[in-house]
Amino acid sequence: MDGPIVVGFDGSPESLAAADWAAREALRCRLPLELVQAWPWTQPHVLGSEEAERWGRQRLAERETGLRAALPGIEVRAVHVPDAAPAVLEAAGRAATMLVLGSRGLGPFRGFLIGSVSQEVLGRAGCPVVLVRADDTAPAEHLPAAGGEPSAVTPLREVVLGLDLRHRCDEPVAFAFRSAALRSAPLRVVHAWAPPHGSEHLAAVAARSLARDLSAVERRSLADALGPVRERYPQVEVVGEVTPGSAAPTLLAAAAQAGLLVIGRRTRRASAGPRLGPVAHAAIHHAPCPVAVVPYPAGRP
Repeated sequence: MDGPIVVGFDGSPESLAAADWAAREALRCRLPLELVQAWPWTQPHVLGSEEAERWGRQRLAERETGLRAALPGIEVRAVHVPDAAPAVLEAAGRAATMLVLGSRGLGPFRGFLIGSVSQEVLGRAGCPVVLVRADDTAPAEHLPAAGGEPSAVTPLREVVLGLDLRHRCDEPVAFAFRSAALRSAPLRVVHAWAPPHGSEHLAAVAARSLARDLSAVERRSLADALGPVRERYPQVEVVGEVTPGSAAPTLLAAAAQAGLLVIGRRTRRASAGPRLGPVAHAAIHHAPCPVAVVPYPAGRP
């Protein structure tokens, strides 16, 4: 897709980091960058409302100017829309290659604190959504230097893709391979599978034999899922991991040193609106790196 990379911008440190990450991604993809500021609070009769809007517009203009200077040759555009953020970002995402949103960290847990806007956009956006924390700087994308200090010139960290092979996963696979190729980075593909219910009661020898057989089946399924895309990206070094156990902790452990975590999104409908599944929920709250949430087309099983 050749639509812009759209970043939600509200002047916060999180949105500044998201804009910087989106700018680096725009350079890698050679795509336009669009800063979108939703501003639903303009009420002339409310004291301070107009001043707040002027402050927001000024911050947006300053960021646009700074990114234009930093991205020669890349189109940078800023848009101020007087409407609620979820509606504005969802509309922008219809023509975007991806949406990039800032998210506050959870202190030493280095996770995400997802607000209602991000939750709603994640559940409804028709394009991939990338969540970026305020401390996700350019050096954080790179491997540390020989002495362990942060560096912006060392190779980029690997991309990690979490797969659920019970469902078709073409879109997350393609996104992860493309991201790894753009970064000249390895791709680690992680699939966790659960032993069948009741297998814990088998004798030790039978349980080991069953685990070997099931693991072989899962490895073949993983190879089948990756095969067509691997042919399109022969330059990407791929490491596949098929692990028995719980998906969420397995995925988070694999992403501990990653530069980007990619997961699929199958939303669950509830009376209060779309809800992400438990693995996606764990990833966006606790992954130590930016997380790309890639939707499946409507109706995908």
